[in-house]
Amino acid sequence: MAQKKRKKNKFIKVLEYTTVFLIIQVCRAVPFIIIRGLSNILGGLLYNLVPRRRKIAIENLRHAFSGEKSEMEIRRIARQSCSSFFLTFLEIVKLRYFFAGPDAMERLRTLTENLDELFSRAKNAHDSSGGCIFVTPHMGNWEVLPHVSSFIGIPLAIVARPLDNEYLERLIFHDRSSSGQVIIPKKNALFVLQRTLQSGKSIGMLPDQSTMKGIMVNFFGRKATTTPVPAILAITFKRPIVVVAVCRKSGRNQYEGFVSAPICPGEYTSEKNEIIRLTGEMTREMESIIRKYPEQYLWMHNRWKTYKGKKELMS
Repeated sequence: MAQKKRKKNKFIKVLEYTTVFLIIQVCRAVPFIIIRGLSNILGGLLYNLVPRRRKIAIENLRHAFSGEKSEMEIRRIARQSCSSFFLTFLEIVKLRYFFAGPDAMERLRTLTENLDELFSRAKNAHDSSGGCIFVTPHMGNWEVLPHVSSFIGIPLAIVARPLDNEYLERLIFHDRSSSGQVIIPKKNALFVLQRTLQSGKSIGMLPDQSTMKGIMVNFFGRKATTTPVPAILAITFKRPIVVVAVCRKSGRNQYEGFVSAPICPGEYTSEKNEIIRLTGEMTREMESIIRKYPEQYLWMHNRWKTYKGKKELMS
């Protein structure tokens, strides 16, 4: 029997809330250059003081870029990935106030190249299909995307894992909801996702984490368990999957956005094979973006985790 996760006591929850609240206030007050510097310090501490995560990141990178990058490059990318992990969340704090301003759209245009083209592509995908499935990997700043969808008129529901601290949950998710986003708890979300698509809304997911209930598809040349939920929804409701991402451009306070061509379900004789095809195409699109900005991907996650007793049913 699986051991139950111990619940945090109230003191720990309040301490966490207070810490995050103070970080929010500091991030509001300081310029982006300070936030980047703080992220580098925190990333360096994570890389040097948490050997398990460092080892996972380096091993993942060695497999992903075998014969392409030197050991020095791999270790540099692993360390930068740790810094990017912190920068993403500190950026979210800073950008939440950036997006609250009346001229947010114009300021966003100064930060992102080809913004109107990307907006048009995403809006067309949503409008032409009556709602679609937007997916993004854990890289760059994925929290920018829901704000953008709100600006351009795409009603969007986000799948998110609830925090185990209700005080932080209210602090963070209240801000998300105030921007017009609908938050769907990750656990047992399938029924709500079905209703969301049926109502003409789009959904947003981060489907690049390993999962016991996943299917096996190629990711950087190795089999990785990947959730089939986007593909199942695409087949069931005849909706396209669209891969999106927002990545930081090096050396500048600017982003590069990505919106893939729609990955559409087709005619099939085997539903299983169609799920594999859609999931594989989605994963390849994400891999192509990660290859362009590998230092911004979450390599410390055990993406190629194996599960005892799991059979490779759909591979």
